Amino acid sequence: MQPIRRLLAAGLVLAASAASADTWPSRPITFVVPTAPAGSTDIMARLVGEPLQRALGQPVVVDNKPGASGNIGAEWVARAAPDGYTLLMQYSGYHVGNPSLYPNLKWSPTRDFVPVAMVMRAPHVVAVSGKLPVNSMKELIEYGKKKEGGLFYASSGNGSIQHIAGELLSRQSKQAMTHVPYKGSGPAINDLISGNVDMFITTPPSVIGHFATGRIKALAYTGSKRHPSMPDVPTAAEAGLPGYEVESWFAVFAPAKTPPEVVARLSAEIRKIVESESFRKKVDEQGAFATYMDSPTLAKFVDQELAAWSKVIKSADIKPD
Repeated sequence: MQPIRRLLAAGLVLAASAASADTWPSRPITFVVPTAPAGSTDIMARLVGEPLQRALGQPVVVDNKPGASGNIGAEWVARAAPDGYTLLMQYSGYHVGNPSLYPNLKWSPTRDFVPVAMVMRAPHVVAVSGKLPVNSMKELIEYGKKKEGGLFYASSGNGSIQHIAGELLSRQSKQAMTHVPYKGSGPAINDLISGNVDMFITTPPSVIGHFATGRIKALAYTGSKRHPSMPDVPTAAEAGLPGYEVESWFAVFAPAKTPPEVVARLSAEIRKIVESESFRKKVDEQGAFATYMDSPTLAKFVDQELAAWSKVIKSADIKPD
């Protein structure tokens, strides 16, 4: 009788799972953002969340949980119920960088999450305060060498790709730079505008709106070619830094063991959003590229990125503190 009871129990679990997937969603969905408002991750959560809300017929609420270089928000989602009602809009620097930076990380990018979909890829832009008397990378590097204390550069947290990008630039330009970490891009941008920091190497969505006002100046784009929304901004190679290419990506993840049917529905709806003309136009205006990956493809990509960024972090000797 014991095997029969086990089979019956298993059947009830499967039935409950199917019923749950059939009725999902029946209440609001929360998009956790592991950064402060106004950064690229926050912008992407809102750009995806609004049309997703219409598609699913339920509110999609953005919940910012910044701090600890993205670990607070990531751990929150990793420990959430795997029912499709708590999702993570994740920044690649945290997802594939933090595992190599924090030996006692309380969440795993592969064991604790199931990939849902990639939504955007974005090379970075070397942005400087409008108060700096420089208008090119050459002038910036010369200015930094003469400035007492050197250049101060911002990031959205220790170990973020912005932090790594600054360290790589420091090595390539052969000058010391001081890293100033923040709890997200929003606070970093405020200090960049005020001149409290000199430079911020970040994805364009969070800073592109300030270029026209002159409060922030873009000196180089870290992609292999110029972006149509910033035709006057040279690539890093054109600006005298050959080989200096830095790119981030943004993707949606759910807690591990979220029902496959729910993940598939989410991924399908997000694909429609990412491939829509309106979304592509909005992302293009932000200086980035709308890019969709389904769950299996994103899972393989994450594995590749974990290996690649582990090598970068170790070779550059990046430390979280």
